[in-house]
Amino acid sequence: MEELIRAIRQLESLPQKCVTRAARKGADIALKAAKQLAPEDTGYLRRGLIVKGEKLKKRGKKVYEITLNPAMNHIFQKETKSGKIRRRDGKTVRMGAGVYYYPASQEYGFMARNGRYIPGFHYLRKSVEQQKEQIETRVVEVLAKEIDKIK
Repeated sequence: MEELIRAIRQLESLPQKCVTRAARKGADIALKAAKQLAPEDTGYLRRGLIVKGEKLKKRGKKVYEITLNPAMNHIFQKETKSGKIRRRDGKTVRMGAGVYYYPASQEYGFMARNGRYIPGFHYLRKSVEQQKEQIETRVVEVLAKEIDKIK
């Protein structure tokens, strides 16, 4: 029991770089899956996917998200001719210049011109759901290797 307590105390003092490396390896698996699942027309959607780390103040924790490259917003943001956007409940809403975000429409779905709802591909959500066990396994493997390097 004393040995277990000592091991837990050592984990508390684990350097942040160990946690960061392990979390990044897991995020890379999700990124690869998202790129495979993303719908392809021009290929910009797949090329625009990136891994971005969140800045956290809590030590021993690191979060990465799969997001779209803001440098490609000029490609992803589109304007409607009328400046109106129709929501799912049938109401038409005026939103500034009528800007919509293409990657969001592919993930969540959109309303077609004829008023029919086109469901989304959910490629980002599926990339994590389908690879959950592989991501968890990889994070634990990398973290264990990093801990062994320290000892």
